[in-house]
Amino acid sequence: MQCSMLNTMSTETASSNLTVNPLEYLQITLNPDGTLDRDRFIFPDTSAAPDPTPPTGPVLSKDVPINPSHKTWARIFLPHHARSCSEEKLPLIVYYHAGGFILGSPASNIFHEFCITLAHELSAVVVSVKYRLAPEHRLPTAYDDAVEALHWVKTTQDEWLANHADISTCYLMGTSAGGNLAFHAGLRASAVHKDLELLKIRGLILHHSFFGGTRTPSELRLANNHMLSLATSDLMWELSLPIGVNRDHEYCNPTVDGGSNLSEGVNKMRSLGWRLLVIGCDGDPLIDRQVELVKLLKEKGLKVVSDFTEGGYHAIEIMEPDKNEPLVQALKSFMSTPVTGQGVVGPPDGVSTQNVA
Repeated sequence: MQCSMLNTMSTETASSNLTVNPLEYLQITLNPDGTLDRDRFIFPDTSAAPDPTPPTGPVLSKDVPINPSHKTWARIFLPHHARSCSEEKLPLIVYYHAGGFILGSPASNIFHEFCITLAHELSAVVVSVKYRLAPEHRLPTAYDDAVEALHWVKTTQDEWLANHADISTCYLMGTSAGGNLAFHAGLRASAVHKDLELLKIRGLILHHSFFGGTRTPSELRLANNHMLSLATSDLMWELSLPIGVNRDHEYCNPTVDGGSNLSEGVNKMRSLGWRLLVIGCDGDPLIDRQVELVKLLKEKGLKVVSDFTEGGYHAIEIMEPDKNEPLVQALKSFMSTPVTGQGVVGPPDGVSTQNVA
């Protein structure tokens, strides 16, 4: 793959008014051999803080390997109070970070701080997964890693998870590309739920999820959006999708052909009683995608809670932590719904939606 690939977008994706250079914006370099130089990536790494003495804040964190041959690992976040209350098991959130499938890790400072917020505010154990990145490892590799992480959670003897995480109350959550990952990992996990046994997934949380396809009005309206321009999302899909497919591939656009490729997985999610929380805002170019997915999943019988707000921008709660209180409240409400057995007991239709698009 050569750098000239950036000029080979299909005519369907072409737009004459895109002003953002995505390589400069992301501060990355596409090498002639098809790899990425990420040394200038603007978000630095933060070290884990596993030592409880002296106290290092409300949340402890540590890194543990998942699959050394793939160089995948997880950063576990544990509320400090859990160390002194061994009888109480906390809900488990398996989190997949953002970055368009091509950037970032659980150590990136913005994702590290966000997971601290989740663990502290929700009183939950958070497992943030390091999955392999494209273009060196194109999709579905990240999906494979996402599901392998779930099997690891089920079988690991890690002390923090064994002593403090309630693996019978598990949620898959992701931001942006991580939301896409959580969705596809959920589809796969529902198909092998018997293999996961004690790891009972209660629902999926898709936070500003990253999907694509044919241009939508919100994408055109926000073509040069400061956080996620069309040129940037095009580059991310170009580098992460399997070579030779376009953005109407099911990895990118699960609603293509009326969601026919989703039917089996959605039926299994429904039979397991899973619920979905889809979070977005109308300042995000992807809002139309998210609204469309909610509509489709509701039509297929899934219980979906949608929280769409006015203003904002893509992944605003990651970039501006002081604005994450509404998100925290939405997560608390969603996760506090009583559960019984493998299913979920909630409102008759499980839907609470504010339409903005």
